[in-house]
Amino acid sequence: MTDPVSRVTSNLRIVSACTMLSRVLGLARDMAMAARFGNGPVFDAFTVAFRIPNMARAWLGEGALTTAFLPAFIGELQQSGTAAASRLAAAVSLVLGAALCGLVLVAELILWAVGHFFPLSAEAELLRQLTAILLPYVIFICLAAQWNAVLQAHGRFFWPALVPVVLNLIWLASLWGIVPLVSGTARQMVVMSACVVAAGGAQLLFPVPLLWRLGYRLKTDVITAWPQVKLILLQMLPVLAGLSVTQFNTVVDSLLAWGFSRPEAGAAEIPWWPGVNYPLSSGTASALYLGQRLYQFPLGVFGVALGTVLFPVFTAHAQRKDWPALRSDFALGLRLVGAIGIPASAGLMLISRPLASLCFERGAFDAADAAQTADMIAAYGCGVWAYCGLLIAQRAFYAMGDRMAPLRLSMIAAVVDLVLNLTLLWWLGGVGMAFTTALVAAGQCLATSWLFAQKVGEFNWKPVGVSLAKTVIATTVMSVAGWITFQVIETVPHTGRLIHTGSALAVAVVVYFGAASLLRSPEPWNIVFRRKALIPATSDTEA
Repeated sequence: MTDPVSRVTSNLRIVSACTMLSRVLGLARDMAMAARFGNGPVFDAFTVAFRIPNMARAWLGEGALTTAFLPAFIGELQQSGTAAASRLAAAVSLVLGAALCGLVLVAELILWAVGHFFPLSAEAELLRQLTAILLPYVIFICLAAQWNAVLQAHGRFFWPALVPVVLNLIWLASLWGIVPLVSGTARQMVVMSACVVAAGGAQLLFPVPLLWRLGYRLKTDVITAWPQVKLILLQMLPVLAGLSVTQFNTVVDSLLAWGFSRPEAGAAEIPWWPGVNYPLSSGTASALYLGQRLYQFPLGVFGVALGTVLFPVFTAHAQRKDWPALRSDFALGLRLVGAIGIPASAGLMLISRPLASLCFERGAFDAADAAQTADMIAAYGCGVWAYCGLLIAQRAFYAMGDRMAPLRLSMIAAVVDLVLNLTLLWWLGGVGMAFTTALVAAGQCLATSWLFAQKVGEFNWKPVGVSLAKTVIATTVMSVAGWITFQVIETVPHTGRLIHTGSALAVAVVVYFGAASLLRSPEPWNIVFRRKALIPATSDTEA
């Protein structure tokens, strides 16, 4: 029988590999978007407009809905079988679909009224149009997230992990074959937004064949599952509130960057604040977006993947009230987060400049745009370990049915984040906003992890502390080796951006894994390779 650690790391490798493919394609799509549209007002408008459906995906689809639906679905599946679980899934889909359609319709009417009754600048009108086009994407992606949760409850992680690949493939195909058919960057972005919505429909249909093979059908007797649906909705509320705070801050960051950026053809003074100049330059919102996309690469490949794999495990143990196993799961999660998150943070800070140049400096995206984006990558990147750890700690709380503790911490973090953003953007510009996000995430991660350890009882931090200490030492050695490699490569003539970035990255990875071996730190190796018992399942007294 497969031991729990091997099962977790095996599923983690599956999800991480698929997520890696998706992130590579996503990076390719961002490179293509930057090359076609440049770092200016059109791309700014799209990045702000796309944050709304993207927020709904993280906030509702993959956030509150999954955390409330998955425990109820697993319980129904274990206690009553596939037929009853299928009825519950169908009932949730119908209620969710109807609610989302209603919300999108109301939002579309509001956007129509704003455009009809209020005079808007060219930048604001483009933002309104793109937002109206992208809103239906919310319906598709949230329903797809619920259907993917059904597959994850059955231990099927491969197909759900491929769903984002569908979006990126259609996005890239549209950029290559459809967008060039129209003229003008604004019109091209409108067409691109419509293609994104079409990709959302494809994402929704992608898991249907596998669900059908597992016996899931649209049921007509879903009314019998209504009491459970109401319970799921009630359990979603505190999670929605907590995630809405985080996602709201993300949207506010984009709006602040967009609103405080000097227009390309406008005056330096803010029209609604006489005597005060714009603190940000045009393109800051795009640079923030691209910086987030780069730090989300390791976050998605590892952090989200680990959370996806661990959450059903957390939930199963919590429902059985197997607290020693839950403590062991949580300790394993923290050790794995440290083993990848800490070196990923250091690596992004180390290679931010050549990475931004390699990925985006082409076409309409010039060297100044790349330098601006590099600063965002480094500022966001220093918090990768915190973003990953926070995701694990919050899901551990949700598995135990405690949704209020993460909510309270999220509200405190949101206030701190907003205050620091409004302060630092005047001194540090967009970099201050990115650094604030990382700093607040670090504090929130540490506080949430500590509170969960207190809640679950008798948590022994020693194995986690030893693992993290070894990771910090290995990461320090890795960083020094990477920096020396950079200095050597710069003295070699005719080295391209790919060689510059790839050489330092390759040396850093080899040195990190070598240092981990010398320190007898098994976690990095266990993540990458299938090695039995490299990370022993900690006992109750050990974790």
